[in-house]
Amino acid sequence: MDQLLLADAASNLYPARMQMAFSLGWHIVFSCFGITFPALVLFAEWRAHRRADADLENLAHTWAKAMGAMFAAGAVSGTVLSFEMGILWPGLMERFGEVFGFPFILEGFTFFIEAIFLGVYLFSWGRLSPRVHMLTGLPIIPAGLAGAFFVIAANGWMNSPQGFDLDASGRVVNVDVVAAMFNPSTLAQWLHMIIAAFMVVGYLIASVYAVAMLRGKRTRYHRLGLVIPLTVAAIATPIQIGVGDYIANVVAETQPVKLAAMEGLTKTDAAVPLSMGGLYYDNELHYSLDVPWGLSLLVTHDPNGRVLGLETVPPELRPPVNVVHLSYNVMIAIGSALMLITLVMAWIWFRRRRLPESRWFLRGVAVSGLASIMAMEAGWVTTEVGRQPWVVYETLKTEDAVSSAPGLYLGLWAVLAVYAVLTFLTVYTLRRLARRHNVPVAPQEVLDEPLDNVRGGHSR
Repeated sequence: MDQLLLADAASNLYPARMQMAFSLGWHIVFSCFGITFPALVLFAEWRAHRRADADLENLAHTWAKAMGAMFAAGAVSGTVLSFEMGILWPGLMERFGEVFGFPFILEGFTFFIEAIFLGVYLFSWGRLSPRVHMLTGLPIIPAGLAGAFFVIAANGWMNSPQGFDLDASGRVVNVDVVAAMFNPSTLAQWLHMIIAAFMVVGYLIASVYAVAMLRGKRTRYHRLGLVIPLTVAAIATPIQIGVGDYIANVVAETQPVKLAAMEGLTKTDAAVPLSMGGLYYDNELHYSLDVPWGLSLLVTHDPNGRVLGLETVPPELRPPVNVVHLSYNVMIAIGSALMLITLVMAWIWFRRRRLPESRWFLRGVAVSGLASIMAMEAGWVTTEVGRQPWVVYETLKTEDAVSSAPGLYLGLWAVLAVYAVLTFLTVYTLRRLARRHNVPVAPQEVLDEPLDNVRGGHSR
């Protein structure tokens, strides 16, 4: 019987991982909007009332309705993920649920706070004074940030498990849920995710208005829709580079095998170069572009620093190197391209106080939204696949946590169908909102209008 259960678990591992990966990859985009979109909406509304700006008020109203649609879709996908944790990974929840489940309880409270105040904010528009209406929206921001922290704390615990002991029979004892929640990975991962959320939301919203402007819709309304989120994303991008250095040091300390897979480093060595690109086979990284001393400098801040390689663990305990290495490189490459957009925007603004006039710049912004999503997804692939074969690092293997129940492939196809329908409905709703709040194009409002006019808040 035990052998049969193990065989079932092995056969279920692929569909369970694919279902979880797809659900998480879909939900995380909507999580970004729950974390950062309220701040953008409230800023636009505050600016509109402060400057008596009709364009900004129209923009804030449109964004608020889009925020409601995105929140609804995120709530559905988040509920699916909650069920999947118990259905797909009973070995994890049964053994360690009492250790890392506490943050999920707290996240539930933040979700209800966020939902309640979002409902009040949306349905009181025009029914309350501007000041009171904005106050109803303020709790949404800390609730979203706190909710993200609690979810990241649970994931961080899987990467850096603590807050418990195992007795002689392997049972969990001496549980400390606070120590588990504030594990070494939580803060680094949370900061990385929050900044990524600002980048994704900023670039994605800006890309919508960049496409509209490329099609000739260059009203002040569209310029505001481009400038506000793009400025937020441009500020977040260089900050993310500093956070990336911080999280690389945390990974080097807590998960050295993951770092070795990210860089395709087989042997422990000193003065290790930073490897970009390449393929890993025959226990070696080939065709990469190496920056001398780069990895040692990154993780030890010493050009001659020692970095652990994959050889420190047996082959069966190593993650799939190419998947981890290439996803990590995709994230870095896209982040560098987005940094170029930031530098171009900053240079033109400081020199001319205008947006860049080139259509190539607008084309770059137009693709930046999808590019930022790809970078974030690649980062999560790096995080999750880099931990394999462990679901709880060096404590519980993924294959030992998966469900042995039959029919997981049917569940995978069902989830794919549900998300396909949900994606269609969300896109359809957002497109209807965009058409309903379309602003007639005024020929005199051209792309080279000074940014001072946009920031000054005049209304036409």
